[in-house]
Amino acid sequence: MSGASSHLKPLVTHIYTADPSAHVFNNRVYIYPSHDRETDIEDNDNGDQYDMVDYHVFSMDTIGSEVTDHGVVLKQEDIPWVSKQLWAPDAAYNNGKYYLYFPARDKEGVFRIGVAVGDKPEGPFVPDPEPIPESYSIDPACLVDDDGQAYLYFGGLWGGQLQCWQTGEYKAEAYTDMEPKGTVPAIRPRVAKLSDDMRSFVGGIQEAAIVDDKGELIIADDHDRRFFEAAWVHKYNGKYYFSYSTGDTHYLCYAIGDSPLGPFTYAGRILEPVEGWTTHHSIAEVHGKWYLFHHDTSLSGKNHLRCVKVRELVYDAEGKLHLAD
Repeated sequence: MSGASSHLKPLVTHIYTADPSAHVFNNRVYIYPSHDRETDIEDNDNGDQYDMVDYHVFSMDTIGSEVTDHGVVLKQEDIPWVSKQLWAPDAAYNNGKYYLYFPARDKEGVFRIGVAVGDKPEGPFVPDPEPIPESYSIDPACLVDDDGQAYLYFGGLWGGQLQCWQTGEYKAEAYTDMEPKGTVPAIRPRVAKLSDDMRSFVGGIQEAAIVDDKGELIIADDHDRRFFEAAWVHKYNGKYYFSYSTGDTHYLCYAIGDSPLGPFTYAGRILEPVEGWTTHHSIAEVHGKWYLFHHDTSLSGKNHLRCVKVRELVYDAEGKLHLAD
C-alpha cells in the first residue's frame, strides 16, 4: 500500500483505533472508532486478526485541538447476544438520545448489528439485549435526514459475510464462493429505514444500487468501483453522497444520488490506497469545513493495529469531492 497519508499525525496514539465514524454533536467533534488490540491470530480473508472487544469514544473542540478519550463506553461482556468481534461502529442522535450501532458475531458466529443507547454523545451506552431484528453483516452507518427519518446502511464482503445473504437467507457455503464474478452485478450494500425509536427496521431491507454514468449497475469484476464495505452517507446541497471502500483494491470511492435509498451514480475516488489492508472512513462537516476521517497502519506497521487520521475535503463547482491541498 501507498504511504500517501503516513505524514499525517494520528489523532490517537495511546491505543490503536480504526474505522472512525465522526459526528458533530453539541458543537463538538465526536469520533466513534473500533479499538484494535494485539493478537497472535494470523492475517486471513475472514478478518479474524481484527479481534476487538470494546469501544472508546473520543472528542475534541475542533480539528487540531486536544483529543479527549472518554474511555470504554461499551464492552463485549455486557452484550448478551455477542460471541466476539466488535467491529466498526457508528453513532446517531435523534429524539433526545444517542444511539451506538455496532456489528458483532452472535453465538452461532453470524454477524448481526446491535444498538446501544445513551443520554450523552460520549456515552456510556446501554445495549439492547438482542440485535436489531433481521439485521446482518457489518459496518452500520446511520443517516438522520433533515425530516427526522433515519436510515441504516450496512454490509461488508468476505469476513463481513454479506456474500452469504444473496438469497435473503444466511448460507455459510457462500464463504467458499466469496462473491460473484464476471459481468453480473456486484453485490450491493444494504439500507433500511429505522423506526421512530431507532431500534428496528421498518419497510424491510433494500439493496442500494451503485450505477455508472449510463445508469448500469457496477459489475462484479469492476473491483476498482464495486462496493466491498464501509458504507457512509452524508448530505451536501440536497444530494446524498454514498462513500465506501472497494476492499481488495484499497480505494475509497463515492457515488451521488437524489434519494437516501439510491440509486447512487459513481462519481470518483476520494482516497488512494494507504498503508495497511483495510480502508474505512467517515465524512463530516466541522465548523463550516468538510473532513475525511480514515485510518492507516503508520503507527504500528501491522494490518490489524491501525490509527485514525483526518484530512480536509473540498467540493468543486460540480459538487465533486477532492482532498484539500
